Amino acid sequence: MNQERFISLVRAEQEPLRRFLLALCNGDGARADDIAQDALVRAYVASGSFLGLSKFSTWLFRIAYNCYIDQCRKARPEQVPVEEAQSLVSGDTSDRAFRYQQLYQALEKLPEKEKAAIALFYFEDRSIKEISAILGMPQGTVKYQLSMGRQHLKQHIQL
Repeated sequence: MNQERFISLVRAEQEPLRRFLLALCNGDGARADDIAQDALVRAYVASGSFLGLSKFSTWLFRIAYNCYIDQCRKARPEQVPVEEAQSLVSGDTSDRAFRYQQLYQALEKLPEKEKAAIALFYFEDRSIKEISAILGMPQGTVKYQLSMGRQHLKQHIQL
């Protein structure tokens, strides 16, 4: 794959990839951007090995998910609790800044595989087959992760 082709394929997947990583990172845009950058570098380096056996987006999302897992395994610095962060933001912008905060808080409580399956299925409208390829698990396991993820989200989201 040449550089121009890679860039055009990445441009088409840039926003969906960021949304997926943003959901996995519980709304932490800086962390999601760091992982996306790492994933795109890894994908570019490995672009010669892309054989087209799956969709480019499936291949790219798999790389991004692996980058996310790698980062989760590393020790992360202490994060400010969401409640404390909310108290720091005031005014009109706070409603917009925390629009999805309840969803991200609920996603944060899910096991990683459930969170990834939910994000891919509901945020990125990926098929069970694609999710299976991205997460490296059988389709039946993806369905189970989605089912459990929905149950757990219902427990954590107050309507």
